[in-house]
Amino acid sequence: MMRLIKDIFIDDFTGSPHVLFEYRGGVCRLFVKRVYCAHGCELTVICDKDGTIIKKKASYIGAFSGRDCYEADFSAGPGLYYLTFAVQTEEGDLYVHNTGDERTGQLRANPDGCAAFQLTLVKEGASPDESFSNANMYHIFVDRFKKSGKSPRRADAVYYDDWDNGVPEYTEYPGQELKNNTFFGGDLYGITEELGYLKELGIDVIYLSPIFKAYSNHKYDPGDYNAVDECFGGEDAFVELCEKAHGLGMKIILDGVFDHTGDDSVYFNKYGKYESPGAYNDPGSPYRGWYRFRRYPDDYECWWGVKCLPQLDTRNEDVLEFFTGKDGVIRRYLRLGADGWRLDVADELSDELLDRIKAAAEAEKPGSIIIGEVWEDASNKIAYGVRRRYFSSRQLDSVMNYPIKAAAIDYVKNGDAESFARVFGTIKSHYPDHVIPYLMNFLGTHDTERILTVLGADPAGDLPGSVLAVKRMSDKQYAEAKKKFYLSFSLLCFLPGTVSVYYGDEAGMQGYRDPFNRMPYPWGREDKAMIKKVSTLLKNRKKYRGGADIVFCDGSVLGVQRGEYLYLSNASDEPVTLTAGGYKCRSFDGDSRPLTLPPATYKVLKRK
Repeated sequence: MMRLIKDIFIDDFTGSPHVLFEYRGGVCRLFVKRVYCAHGCELTVICDKDGTIIKKKASYIGAFSGRDCYEADFSAGPGLYYLTFAVQTEEGDLYVHNTGDERTGQLRANPDGCAAFQLTLVKEGASPDESFSNANMYHIFVDRFKKSGKSPRRADAVYYDDWDNGVPEYTEYPGQELKNNTFFGGDLYGITEELGYLKELGIDVIYLSPIFKAYSNHKYDPGDYNAVDECFGGEDAFVELCEKAHGLGMKIILDGVFDHTGDDSVYFNKYGKYESPGAYNDPGSPYRGWYRFRRYPDDYECWWGVKCLPQLDTRNEDVLEFFTGKDGVIRRYLRLGADGWRLDVADELSDELLDRIKAAAEAEKPGSIIIGEVWEDASNKIAYGVRRRYFSSRQLDSVMNYPIKAAAIDYVKNGDAESFARVFGTIKSHYPDHVIPYLMNFLGTHDTERILTVLGADPAGDLPGSVLAVKRMSDKQYAEAKKKFYLSFSLLCFLPGTVSVYYGDEAGMQGYRDPFNRMPYPWGREDKAMIKKVSTLLKNRKKYRGGADIVFCDGSVLGVQRGEYLYLSNASDEPVTLTAGGYKCRSFDGDSRPLTLPPATYKVLKRK
């Protein structure tokens, strides 16, 4: 079945709203349809921090494209603010209701329930190096990417020698105890051996899972921050990786786990492995104040109740100095060659630590990047009853864009373009300009099911680990999942920010929940066609620059404009036909009108 969609113009998405709002250079502007015969406008600003209310009379500037423009100056210190407008008309006051994208609004007679516009004002500060903007990132779980055979085996670990067929240690159901002490032998030398592959793929930035010495294979239980785990090759392997990556024009980002340590660490030393006294076994330990004990020594605060992950007091001055001092962890690894940090569970870290991490990184290596793990809208996040100031205080240069991940997957699975447009519009409006170019956009990580599994496999439901360990898609499911993957990944590649590929997703890897999403990379068994397609998308995206706008959405069809390019996608199971006046499709000669998009496909058109 074919359906004709009208020519694409930027006003189609907005649906000719009652009002348009913009904030630029300390000035708030409201554009009101002339049909309402407005003769005045008042702005009300509420400061989120202390509830202060400021009222300002807006001045009439003139008429533009059938709308009356009112503007009011508003500038204040860094922070989160909420703006509402009252428009005076002959019929009485009308109140502006934010329709959800922070750009358009409706006029209502009753102010009750009218949503305000959110505004984030930021302090002056340095941004990351331009090379991080619009970059292509590759996320590596070190033990599972490539085994060089050069690194020693640890005596306290279990090793699986069957790289191609081995399955990581697992539990039957989530929440059951798992030591995570089984290794396949991937190391930093192995990554160095494959830098050529990553360069050819189109990668600019390599993001490594934690490399600190730790008991587990995932290393989210740090045992010694000042040591690169010997089973990963140690410090020499890390320095070599950084040097050779830099030689190829690639940067290295490390995973910073600073909220908690392992209980089997030099700092806590619950099992007495280390010679120096730890907080658990010696009340006089220099690390005693790093942790919060409710009843010494067995009742202590830990990450989400996980006893093997005792939580650090990230307001403690000794902890702050350890991580951010002149010879602290942040600066030490940047000095060794790292170019930035991704901060694990950023919501759990104190403002004091976040402030000092950013300052330390900038002091040691100007242009380095700090990315936070935040799963929600980071601009207005409340964690443990406190509004976070990730952006207003420039604590973070960027965050992991989980909202866009969820929206892109939902779009390709359910075909609701308007839903994606709402999420994209909210993020674009809420996040400051200095954040957008560095956003970490992705479809999967070590914390989520493999993207192909999400898009095409049977749901995991309550199936036990022994079933999920061997469960794979049928050929038909795999083919359908690949189509949806290309559609969702192509969309990410068109958006501003950094596109992150979780190792092996480009090679067709499948896998349900942890640890099945952390299988060894399938060297020699890759889906070569997928790799080629992903590489093409990553390289092509380099020509898309600047901001992006949703210019069209109709059912399953989405249109995104970025500079002189227009991205069109069809997430339905039927072909659609549309015209795109003023553009041509680069894969066709001449004009593209009319253009038919088969099911689960996209096209990129260029303005004539």
